[in-house]
Amino acid sequence: MDDLRRRFLGWQCRLRQIAMRQDGGRPSPGMRPRVLSGSGDEIALALTVLIVPERPEESTAFFRFQVQRSADPREAYEHGLAFLQADYFQEPAAFGGRLVAVLPEASPTAARLAGERRCLLAFDQWRQSFRLPCAVDEPDAGDALREAALWHNRLFNPMLPDSVHVLAFQPDWTSASADP
Repeated sequence: MDDLRRRFLGWQCRLRQIAMRQDGGRPSPGMRPRVLSGSGDEIALALTVLIVPERPEESTAFFRFQVQRSADPREAYEHGLAFLQADYFQEPAAFGGRLVAVLPEASPTAARLAGERRCLLAFDQWRQSFRLPCAVDEPDAGDALREAALWHNRLFNPMLPDSVHVLAFQPDWTSASADP
């Protein structure tokens, strides 16, 4: 379990370093898993998910400051991207095992996931794949995980409203698998 979790987070950090440093933060396929129901139905072809530090308060405060300090969204994006390009993804052990996704307020995907409360996230990139059965919940307003997801996403979309759905995915690492 711990080995698989460490491998997954290491892989995710590498994908995200490349995305930040070479692609301006654009999510790569390995950051956008397929989402399947417990019965194997496809809920979403791709859903962008974030990994969040175990203690996200410091990075969340930085992201919030960058978004709020300037009326120029380009400036917030550039400062935030520089932060993410530096050493943010250097230590996979600093990240918790939960994943988060931000979806629009009227999203049928969010409604279905919140209703089913379980799903399978199927990640695939570079001949590496991970299948993570997950419990799904929606953190309350003010929750550190929700705030981390909102302010991270606002670096890229400063007009993101508070009314969006933030879903948290808690992998069941004992049932997760990887290939290879």
